[in-house]
Amino acid sequence: MTSATLPVETGTAPATTTLPDTSKQTVICVFCGASSGSSPVHLEVARSLGKALHEGNIKLVYGGGSAGLMGEVARTVVSLSGRDAVLGIIPQKLLDYERAQSGRLPDPELFGNLEIVDSMHIRKDMMTAEVMKGGPGSGFMALAGGYGTLEELMEMTTWNTLGIHDKGIVLLNVDGYYDALMAWKKTAVEAGFLGKKNEHVLVEAKDAEGAVKALREYKLSEGRLELDWNEK
Repeated sequence: MTSATLPVETGTAPATTTLPDTSKQTVICVFCGASSGSSPVHLEVARSLGKALHEGNIKLVYGGGSAGLMGEVARTVVSLSGRDAVLGIIPQKLLDYERAQSGRLPDPELFGNLEIVDSMHIRKDMMTAEVMKGGPGSGFMALAGGYGTLEELMEMTTWNTLGIHDKGIVLLNVDGYYDALMAWKKTAVEAGFLGKKNEHVLVEAKDAEGAVKALREYKLSEGRLELDWNEK
């Protein structure tokens, strides 16, 4: 991440402090379901998040689908900020599946720009790269979803803990959907499988505005590993 360096006066030797580069647009990658869920509250929060991203001039990166919560977040952002405010990244196999189910491909004028890749692994790498290029407040966020959403959320949380990236991870927990996951996190700490200092690598928010704020104010855990993953 590019940073500005400012001199700080001290009583002895000169020191420096780094400030985040505010010239870059914030980028948030959202993980969520390709289903709308059985409660209307999940679609409502997807729309609320889309509005919050627009109001914050934040770029959305997401899984590239047009159905469910995934499509609703993207559609809302595009309707307010335009197609260039959204980047969907989808494997060819999933795009073929969506076309078979709906009879059409996602319209960029409705769902934003689309990048087609060969695999789920490439998709995740590209999502991470987009977030890493973003300005202050960039990070990862999860709404309600199934196995895929949980896997993406937990991998990004693990990568932060291992020092692979330094971006925030926020769980947007509405209607109690992730209460059991938050309870598990406390249990893992109490049982000694999750370090107390890493308990808040994954943070919780209850509404869209709170989730965006949580990423903006995110603090790195004292327990995360500072490993150099670029070293051979």
